[in-house]
Amino acid sequence: MAHWPHMADRQHGNMYPVARAILGPISKFAWRIHTTGLEHVPSSGPAILAPNHVSFLDSPLLMFSLPRRITYVGKAEYMDDWKTKYLFPAVGMIPIDRGGGSASQRALDAAAGVLERGELFGIFPEGTRSRDGILHRGHTGPARLALRTGAPIIPVGMKGTRDIQPPDAKMPKIFQPCEVNIGKPIDVSRHQGHANDRLLLRQIIDEVMYEIRELSGQDYVDEYATKKPEGYDAAGDSKVLTAEEATASNGHGTNGDGPEAESPKRSSADVLAKWS
Repeated sequence: MAHWPHMADRQHGNMYPVARAILGPISKFAWRIHTTGLEHVPSSGPAILAPNHVSFLDSPLLMFSLPRRITYVGKAEYMDDWKTKYLFPAVGMIPIDRGGGSASQRALDAAAGVLERGELFGIFPEGTRSRDGILHRGHTGPARLALRTGAPIIPVGMKGTRDIQPPDAKMPKIFQPCEVNIGKPIDVSRHQGHANDRLLLRQIIDEVMYEIRELSGQDYVDEYATKKPEGYDAAGDSKVLTAEEATASNGHGTNGDGPEAESPKRSSADVLAKWS
């Protein structure tokens, strides 16, 4: 495993046990959460959990479904809102300044430190919530982090959370069902030392997105969620792969081997993708 500077003191998640003890039972009462695949989460050691992202509730519901602590990255804008400024870091969110700079590097060092301590780290490969409910092309940040640390990537499919709280909804609906489906770990340890191989990074994250599609049941589009779609048909509509088409293509998009495109505003996953 690659060497990382040791982080002696935990900077995030100090209130995690309290939040879990209070909010965990509340969430299980408010929503009918069905969890599968918990046996794929290691009882100890580092792992990167990579869920799809269709609702604000994806992070907390996954957190409350796991038997172990999980730490996330999140946009730094949450630190500007009094409702989330203290709560999110207290339960384990590492804020990332999506504009780059030294703040991003500090957050990324903290992300590596989470794995170095043998803990679970969560990051959304799409980089942001899907506004249309479709699974979008993954950024290669999780793959790069896995190659640098040796941690496996565990795909996760969230289902039903968008119905509970769509992206623009202020409040969630209660007493609605949802699913947290955890897939088998993807071991990339045999590829360690090749964290700068862009083709390998793309192949790994495409495999992750294929597994997420299987777990979530979403249609897949080979376009980033954070930018204007690049592929259009003659009528000007974006090219969306249905579940059947994605299966036929092994979950890989039409230009999955091409170079990473730049987004107008970098997501946390994109920051990780550019980290070296």
